[in-house]
Amino acid sequence: LHSSRFLGEQIATSLDRSLDAHEERDFEDGEQKTRPLVSVRDEDVYVIHSLYSDKRESVHDKLCKLLFFIATLKDSGAQRVTAIVPYLCYARKDRRTKARDPVTRRYVASLFEAMKVDRVVTIDVHNLQAYQNAFRCQTEHLEAQNIFVSYFQGVFRSHEKVVVMSPDIGGVKRAEQFRDKLTKVLLNEVGFAFMEKLRSKGIVSGEAVVGDVTGKYVIILDDLISSGTTMSRAAAACVKVGASGVYAVATHGTFTHLANDAFKEEALLNVVVTNTVQEGRLSERISKEKLVVLDVAPLFAETISRLHSGGSLVSLMDIE
Repeated sequence: LHSSRFLGEQIATSLDRSLDAHEERDFEDGEQKTRPLVSVRDEDVYVIHSLYSDKRESVHDKLCKLLFFIATLKDSGAQRVTAIVPYLCYARKDRRTKARDPVTRRYVASLFEAMKVDRVVTIDVHNLQAYQNAFRCQTEHLEAQNIFVSYFQGVFRSHEKVVVMSPDIGGVKRAEQFRDKLTKVLLNEVGFAFMEKLRSKGIVSGEAVVGDVTGKYVIILDDLISSGTTMSRAAAACVKVGASGVYAVATHGTFTHLANDAFKEEALLNVVVTNTVQEGRLSERISKEKLVVLDVAPLFAETISRLHSGGSLVSLMDIE
C-alpha cells in the first residue's frame, strides 16, 4: 500500500519484479476505498503494509485500510492472502498490567482473522509468544539478528572487547541469542549484561548495570526504539562504570519527538535500526551523525519467495 511503498518497491526489486497496481482513494468525509487494479482470482497475493503512525496517516488509518484491502482481495477471488506487516501495531499491549486493561494485541489479531487473512508475517515483535498465541491463522516471525551481526562484523576488530546488553529483564533471551551469533563471527567471546528497568505511568527509572562493561564496547539490543530514553539512560549508565562506547540497536525505529534529545547522549556512538519504519522523524544532524539504517527488504523478499514455493523459513532464519 502507498504509505509502505518505500519498502515495498525494494522488496519487489529483490524479487526481480514490480509491484502490481492498485488504487487508494480518500473521500472528503474521511472514508476511503482500496482495490486491486489487476486480477487476483486464484492468485497467491502478498500485501505489504507497515502499521505505524506518520504525518499523513494514523496507525488506525493504516490498520483499517489494510484490513479492508485484505477483505477486498478475498472477495475478488484471491486463493491466498498473506499480510506482510514489518511493523505490527499494538505489539506492546499483549497482556493486562493494570486492572481492566485491554489486551489489544488479541483484538488486532481478531480483526485480521475476521477479514479472512490466510497468513501474517512480521519481524521482531515485542513478545513472540503473545504474537503466536493471539492469532488463530497461520503466522510467521522473522528476525533481524543476522542483519545486525553482519553489520557489527564490519565494525569491530578481533582484539576489541564487546558486550551485548538487554535494556531490561524481558529482553534477556533475545540479547543472549544475539551474543551467541556475534561470538561466532567475531571469533572472540562476547560478554553479556542487562539493565535494571522500572516503568510506571510512562516514567522509566533504574540505572543498575548487571555485568562487566568496563573497557568494552556495549551493544544495547531491543525490538523497538521510540522515545530513546531507555537507550540513552542505559548508555549513560554503561559509560559511568567505564564502558568504551555504546551502540543502540533495534529492529524498529518509530522515534517520537523526544528521541532527538535522547540521542544527543554522548555515550551513544550510533543508533542502528532497520527500514521497517520510514525514517524522517529525527533531526538532520542526528540522522547524519548517529543513525544507521539497515535494509530488511532482501529478507522479506526471500521469505515471500519461499512461502510461495514451499521453501523452508527455518533454514532462512538459521533456527536450531
